[in-house]
Amino acid sequence: MAQRVWRSMIGIFFLASFSAEVWAQNPVRINWTAVTGAQSGLFMAAQEKLFKKYGLDVELIHIPSSSRGIQAILAGEIAFSFMDGSNAAQANLKGANLALVAGATNRQVFSLMAKSDIKRIVDLKGKKIGITRVGSSTHTSALFALGSAGLRPADYQLLPLLEVPNIFTALSAGQIDAGVVSPPTNARAKKAGFIELMNVAKEGPEFVSVAIGTSRTYIRNNEETVRRVVRAYAEGVQTFKTNKSAALKMIQNQLKVKEPDIAEDTYNQFREYLEYPPYVSRKGMDAVLADIVEKEPSARTVKADDFLDMRFVAELDKKTGRK
Repeated sequence: MAQRVWRSMIGIFFLASFSAEVWAQNPVRINWTAVTGAQSGLFMAAQEKLFKKYGLDVELIHIPSSSRGIQAILAGEIAFSFMDGSNAAQANLKGANLALVAGATNRQVFSLMAKSDIKRIVDLKGKKIGITRVGSSTHTSALFALGSAGLRPADYQLLPLLEVPNIFTALSAGQIDAGVVSPPTNARAKKAGFIELMNVAKEGPEFVSVAIGTSRTYIRNNEETVRRVVRAYAEGVQTFKTNKSAALKMIQNQLKVKEPDIAEDTYNQFREYLEYPPYVSRKGMDAVLADIVEKEPSARTVKADDFLDMRFVAELDKKTGRK
């Protein structure tokens, strides 16, 4: 009898705790920056109601730029944003005091796509190439791909087109000769007859391309919220990798991919490249710092850990028994 009463009391305690966590929702604004599978962990967490599971009332905001997302964080308008390592590092070197708390992709998951009459990267000399914005991951990937063929920035014209789908539209209209695009747009470009001159994820270096960041002030004042956001995001990535039907549903609804073959290709690419556990690569951050040192000489005086706060991911890793 006493044991049954004790078990009942424990059940009531956990039910009360669960209810408090579910109903006392903490409002958080998170920015996503691009129509890409690189941000699938966030989209899955929203679709599968994982933020609510961890007591968060999350509002997804779309500001299509790492640098603008960072500005919104610093202005106190949002709590978190996806951002690339380069923009985060450069902002910190100017005093922003950001920290990357979870990694999405530590590879530049982009393809350099070109018109069918262009067979080699070197053939892009004197041509127009589409990127999203100067300083973006597409810009960094373009510089790497073109530089690998010995081309210098003076040898071609980069056109900022704001969003990855716009690059495919411009390519299809003949307004540019090539462009740097991510899944699902690279699969759509291949299907339309364009040529993949380089898969930067496979041929390029380890590099912090997409991560989730916030300010260290926010972390200090809202540590439990950060912990819950990272947990929900990580579970979203895990769900993407292990529940294909749910992932394809998200790709159709959030990434607006209706073609089954392109959805399948997008899933396969990001199942490979999405980080789980979602660490930001120190090696990838070192590559970022080496890449920006010419225009930011102060990058020589810092190290990768100055830009990272991996304790929340490490806590998850420890709980799953991986460490």
